[in-house]
Amino acid sequence: MAGDNRFYRHEMEELAHSFGLDFYPVEFEVVPPSFMTEVAVYGLPVRMPHWSFGVRYIHQLVQHEMGHSRIFEVVYPGDPGHAFLANNNSDMDNTLVCAHVLGHADFSKNNELFRRVHKQVGARIVDMAANHARRIEQAIERHGQEHVELVLDAALSLEQHIDINQSLSRARYGDSEQDGEDPLGDTFVRRFDTLPGEQDAVESEEEEQPNIPIPPHPEQDLLWFIAQYAPDMEDWERDIFLAVRQESFYFYPVFACQIMNEGWASYWHARLLREASFLPHDLYVDAMKTHSDVVRPTAGDKQIALNINPYHLGFSIWDRLIEAHGVEHARSIMQSEDDFGFVRNQLDADLADELNIFVYDAKKNGEIKVTDNEIHHLHEAILGPKFNFGAPRVSVTDMGVDGALELKHENSVDGRGLDMERAQKVIDYIHRVWRRPVSMHTLDASGKDSTLETGKAAA
Repeated sequence: MAGDNRFYRHEMEELAHSFGLDFYPVEFEVVPPSFMTEVAVYGLPVRMPHWSFGVRYIHQLVQHEMGHSRIFEVVYPGDPGHAFLANNNSDMDNTLVCAHVLGHADFSKNNELFRRVHKQVGARIVDMAANHARRIEQAIERHGQEHVELVLDAALSLEQHIDINQSLSRARYGDSEQDGEDPLGDTFVRRFDTLPGEQDAVESEEEEQPNIPIPPHPEQDLLWFIAQYAPDMEDWERDIFLAVRQESFYFYPVFACQIMNEGWASYWHARLLREASFLPHDLYVDAMKTHSDVVRPTAGDKQIALNINPYHLGFSIWDRLIEAHGVEHARSIMQSEDDFGFVRNQLDADLADELNIFVYDAKKNGEIKVTDNEIHHLHEAILGPKFNFGAPRVSVTDMGVDGALELKHENSVDGRGLDMERAQKVIDYIHRVWRRPVSMHTLDASGKDSTLETGKAAA
């Protein structure tokens, strides 16, 4: 990165290592603010082309122009990691940002969820996404913009519908999974398949086994299922679905560990700045002022924050945890937890009261009413939007002999209602690539059973 010496990057790296931070090399690049907005919206420097990213870009741009957001940096974990810094940041800003990025790099290399997912996806995410974009551009040349966009509409409408507990490279349903039996149990049975007088009986039983339904159990990984089992999908269409799924796997740890990760990076940038004796005094003072703005509970000049600032919440938990139990204890939690365990286990009633966290009800007329501050309800209010990658839990329940696809919204599990109009659009998107009837069972706004079907308006 040009001008590294102005940001004390190498000195910061040495200091971070002296405190036990362990990270892959990070490639820093200074870019214009417009590019920062693009990479923040697209999620990656180069990504598959789709109109939805343009809509997100306009929203982010409006927010920035209205003073509601400023992007100091965008970080991509990997080996190497990548960090983009805005060229309108001051030297003070970028000194803090470099320290912050090193905290992120330590987290992503050592947190178990990040490690597991990156092992499957690969460490060079930027190259992978660029390859996906290149292949989609080739598909556009061969099949036309409109056709490819229809497939992307369907795939990106389902980008949150993956099953992180399954392998990225999972195979189609096998006999043992279809039967719902323990594979070790199958091995035990096979030991006796060749006993005298038993072989014919075993073969006879196998011949009489009925066809196993597809799926053999409710399937949450919608991107995978459609790519594997859509009756009339072309290979290039399946490739797009699997590319979207691969990128969704990469982004899941960022989403599931946001509070932990931002808090960890904020704790370490603050500590590194405090210990950085090589920094000029005036730069240190200005950097710590920026730190206070980053981890403040409120937005702008408002006196009350109605949304959780993950930097503030995460920093506050880590700061108290390290003060009480030491860095090594905190590192063991950082390595093994995600936000679900972290918030439930570490945010207690005393800290929630100190941070003035509460559950509130916002009415259409602008009235705000505090409704609850019981700690378990606070946990669920913070974590509820994170459940199931932030999406309603929908499973494939049946694929008919004619290829008809049945889905079910498991509202009793996620406790979340559906925007019926939007849900109907998603069903129609799926139908475009499934090319057979598609239906989904759910509940309407009044709690009554409702079914969305292809070609029909939402109830």
